Amino acid sequence: MRTFLPAVAEQLFRDIQKIYEETTQIPDDLLIALKFVFGTCALQALDLVDQRSVTCLSSPSGRKAFQVIGGSGRLYTCFLSCHYCPCPAFTYTVLRRNQGLLCKHILAVYLCQAMAVTQQESVSDQQMSAVLSGTGGP
Repeated sequence: MRTFLPAVAEQLFRDIQKIYEETTQIPDDLLIALKFVFGTCALQALDLVDQRSVTCLSSPSGRKAFQVIGGSGRLYTCFLSCHYCPCPAFTYTVLRRNQGLLCKHILAVYLCQAMAVTQQESVSDQQMSAVLSGTGGP
């Protein structure tokens, strides 16, 4: 998976993937590392993972988008290909203040991918176009 994250974060996801495949758990040392690298959004992202809030939408043309149901129940469409989430926290913390690598929604997507627990949904190319343009969803 091509990411826009520092090498330490990429390695952390690889470590989580390896250990989770073997044990179906994330050990305390990796949880502490998550908190150290990603700050307060790590715990919130883990809550989203536990709630199975992440769905990967895939279209026949190969496009992918991730939809994450936030803690408030709002649906956010995130794009790992360009490292973007439309939530206010991403705009303020990541883009404006440059104080974080990502928001809890994108972190939840990365974690779900590493743990292979992402919900999968196939959509038509027309539905994906609607999702990408922000005019609708599946």
